[in-house]
Amino acid sequence: MRLTRQLCTIFAVMMKFRSELEVKPAAVSIRYPQSVFLAGSCFTEHIGNKLDSYRLPVLQNPHGILFNPISICEMLISCVEGREFASPDLFHYGGLWSSWGHHSRFSAVSSVDALLAMNASQAAASAFLRRADWVVLTLGSAWVYELRATSPAFADGPLTGGYGPGRVVANCHKVPADWFIHRLLSVEEVLSALDQALHRLFLLRPSLRVIFTVSPVRHLREGMIENNRSKAVLIQAVHHLVGKFDRLDYFPAYELVVDDLRDYRFYAEDLVHPNYQATGYVWEKFVGAYMDPEARAVMLALEGVLAARRHKPFNPTGEEHRRFMARMGAEARALMAKYPFLDLSEEIEYFTA
Repeated sequence: MRLTRQLCTIFAVMMKFRSELEVKPAAVSIRYPQSVFLAGSCFTEHIGNKLDSYRLPVLQNPHGILFNPISICEMLISCVEGREFASPDLFHYGGLWSSWGHHSRFSAVSSVDALLAMNASQAAASAFLRRADWVVLTLGSAWVYELRATSPAFADGPLTGGYGPGRVVANCHKVPADWFIHRLLSVEEVLSALDQALHRLFLLRPSLRVIFTVSPVRHLREGMIENNRSKAVLIQAVHHLVGKFDRLDYFPAYELVVDDLRDYRFYAEDLVHPNYQATGYVWEKFVGAYMDPEARAVMLALEGVLAARRHKPFNPTGEEHRRFMARMGAEARALMAKYPFLDLSEEIEYFTA
């Protein structure tokens, strides 16, 4: 019998296919109706969209998706200052007006339209930061593109967009590669940029808490070795800051995908972006670490209403579906009565239409 138990133990150890990363609950949790500001790489939006779907006040990426820490910090300071963009901040290329500090989703055929979109987003972000309780920053890459002094941007003034030689751009906007110097930031440069941005954030909002994470998206266009060098710079810089300030936390999204799941089946077909299963796993870990028990109870109560809103009926005109809609409308109203901070007006309108 003892030999059998020993063999079972040995086989159990042998059959362990992965090391699960235990993410400890944070010292301070996110509660309803606290506001969460998110910025950074495309992975930021996986967390931001989930928080938004559970009706937490969320604002994310006011300048669009940003990958490098320099551009993220410049965006944060710009929002803190409530800066307003004007024509000199734009450049014209490929038939579009764009900004070196914004993602291409703000580019437009008309400079007026581009500025309207940028300033509306900036104003909303500036106001949101003044009441935000949390900031989540996802750093994507330490590789940056700096405008080269000999590039056509400086031969033709309107192409500078207010940026001087050596300035790090947030997005290359598909201009020729020889316009830029491509280099890896040092840990010291990342620390300096983040330290300055955090200083400005805490002056604006002393009670603010910041969660750092490093994106598990693999920047393989840089090369596999270069991607790992980049992630190492970001991880080193972030852990230095987290160890220095008690209002900062680190959520290991990168480690959860790369070291815990650790399998290409958790990536999309491009082998670069984590797939639905992976992002769902990271979200579950985030909820377990940062959402307080009462918030998790609210989220669980919301599940039925949110699922019903996504439901595609087989017979939308049938009596059974009408009863289902009436029941879900009543449930949504009951949840709003129980939790006044929830805004389910869209769901109620949908169920009662």
